[in-house]
Amino acid sequence: MPAAGERSAARREATGRRLARFAALRGKAARPGEFWDVVALTAADAQQALAFRQQLAEKLSRRELPLGVRYHVFEDPPGPKIGNGGSTLHVLRCLEDLYGDKWTSFIVLLIHSGGYSQRLPNASALGKIFTALPFGDPVYQMLELKLAMYIDFPSHMKPGILITCSDDIELYSTGVTETITFDKPGFTALAHPSDLAVGTTHGVFVMDPSSFSGKGGLEYTSCHHFLHKPDIETMRRCGAVCVGGNCSQLSSSGDRSDSVMDSECVYTDSIFYIDHSTAKQLLTFYKQMGTLCCEIDAYGDFLQALGPGATEEYIENTSNVTEEESRLVEVRQKLYSLLKGTTLNVIVLNNSKFYHIGTTQEYLFHFASDTKLKFELDLLPVAFSIFSDKAETLDQSASIIQSILEPGCFIGPGSVIEYSRIGPEVSVGKNSIISGSYINLKVDIPSNCFMSSLSIKINNQVRYVSMVFSVEDDLKKTVKLLSEIRSLQFFGVSLLECLDLWGVKVSGQLFSSENTRLGLWTARIFPVCSTLSESVRMSLKMLNSVQHMSAFKLNGFKLLSVEEMLAYKDVEDMLKLRKQIYDKICLQKEKSDL
Repeated sequence: MPAAGERSAARREATGRRLARFAALRGKAARPGEFWDVVALTAADAQQALAFRQQLAEKLSRRELPLGVRYHVFEDPPGPKIGNGGSTLHVLRCLEDLYGDKWTSFIVLLIHSGGYSQRLPNASALGKIFTALPFGDPVYQMLELKLAMYIDFPSHMKPGILITCSDDIELYSTGVTETITFDKPGFTALAHPSDLAVGTTHGVFVMDPSSFSGKGGLEYTSCHHFLHKPDIETMRRCGAVCVGGNCSQLSSSGDRSDSVMDSECVYTDSIFYIDHSTAKQLLTFYKQMGTLCCEIDAYGDFLQALGPGATEEYIENTSNVTEEESRLVEVRQKLYSLLKGTTLNVIVLNNSKFYHIGTTQEYLFHFASDTKLKFELDLLPVAFSIFSDKAETLDQSASIIQSILEPGCFIGPGSVIEYSRIGPEVSVGKNSIISGSYINLKVDIPSNCFMSSLSIKINNQVRYVSMVFSVEDDLKKTVKLLSEIRSLQFFGVSLLECLDLWGVKVSGQLFSSENTRLGLWTARIFPVCSTLSESVRMSLKMLNSVQHMSAFKLNGFKLLSVEEMLAYKDVEDMLKLRKQIYDKICLQKEKSDL
C-alpha cells in the first residue's frame, strides 16, 4: 500500500483536477449529462430560503456557477422540525410538484443546508453552504467546492438523488482506470476507512464478507447491516471492525488522518445516492403520512433499515435523538417496513479523507492550523484580500478571506478573518474568528475570541449587532429555569456574573425563547447600534468588562439574542457590505495589474 505522503499527494492531484474541471464550467452552459440537472438546497424556513436564493442569484449574475442548471432552494414546511430525512422527502414532493413525471429522469444533487449553525455562528445568518473558503479568485464557498468535488459523478450516474450535507468535505483519489458509478437500484453510499473512535460519531457499514476483500483501491461491495453512531463494543459484536492496512487514525481534530496506530478500522459514511425507483417509493410514503410531526434522520432512519442484516432493534432507540417525539417510533416502524429488503450498495474509497467543518474548533483547525487540508486543497493564508506588507505581522497559520487589512494591524497565529475590514491599530489574538466586522479603533482582541457582525432591520430601519463569544463557548447548552443560568459560561465566566457587570437584570424578559430553552443562543445581551463599527466597539467593551471584571452598563440599549438577530437579519445589507469589500479588492487588483 502506498505511504501516507503518496496517498495525500494523490488526493491533492485528484482534487486539483476536479477544481480545474469545475473552473472551466463556471459561467458556461453545461452539455447534457455533463453536470447536474437539478441542484437543490434545503432551508430551515422561508427566511433562510430567501437568504439562500439571494446568494444564488448573485453567484449566477457573477457567472461563478455553471449555467443551464435548475438551481432550487426548498424550505421545510412550517411547524415542527422534520430533520434532514424529512427535508429529503419534502424535496421529492417539491420536485414532483414543479416538474411532474419529468423529475424521474433528472440527476439531482441535494445539499442539506438548513439549520442555524449554533456551533459555527459565523455561518448562521447566510448559511453553512455559503461558508467562505481560503482559496479561489474570487473566493470559493462550500457550494462551489461541493460542485467541484462531485463533478465526475453526473456522467456516471443513472437518474436519482445524491444526498450530501453542507459542512463536510470529502477528498479522494482513485486509480486511472477506476470510476465511481451510481447505477444500481436501491441506495449506494460512499465509505471511508476510519479509526474506531470516528465510527462512534458517524454511520458505520458492516460489509457483506462474501463481496468485500478490503484489499485497497476502489471497491464495490454491499452492506450487510448499517450502524448509526455505534459504540466500539457494538462495532466489534456486529463485525464492522476490519483488520488490515487500510486503516485511519483519529487526529485531535476529529478528522480521519493517514497515520496508523494499529491495524483496526471501520468504514464510515458520507454521501449517498437513491435511485429513482426507491425515491418514488419514499415520495409515496411521504404523501401517505400527510405531515411529519417529528425529526427524521436521512442517515439513521433510512440507512439502518437497509441490507439483509437490518433488524428492528434501532426503532425504539432514541439515545441519539435530540428531542424524542411521540411519533418518531411510529414513523421509524413504517419506514423500516417500506425499506426492508432494499439493497445498500457501498463504494469503498480507500484513499479518501473526510473533513467536518461544523464547529468553531474544526473551522479553526482545518483552515488555520492543519497542514493536511491546506496541502490537499491548496488553501492560502491570504485569499482574495487586500493585505499590505506593512501589516505588522501575519502568521502563516492565520487565514484571511475576502478582507481588507490596513497597514499596522496584527493578526495572531491560527486566527481566521473573513469578510471584514481591520484597522491599523487592531491586534487580534491567536485562534480567533472575526466575521463580517469593521474594526477601526485601537483595540487588542483577545485570543480564542469569536466575533460576527450582522445587519438587521427593525421598524424598516437598518441597524447593526455584533455577537461576541469565546470560540469554546457552548451556544447549544440550555437550562430550564432562571435559577440555573449560573451554569452557563460566557468566555469562561458565569453568565450571571457577566449580567451583573453589564447591568442586565435576570427576569422573564432576559431570554427570547418562548419555551424553557434558556442559553447563550437566546440570551438578550447584544446591543443594537446605528453603525457597524459602533456595534463592534460596544460588543468588545462588553468582552473587555468580563475579562477585567469591570462594569460596563448596557442601560439604554435595545438588546437582542442571537436567535433574534437571525430573525431580524437584513441579508441584502449584509451582501451589500460584502460587495463593497469585493469591489475594493477588485479595484486594487486592477491597479496592481496595470
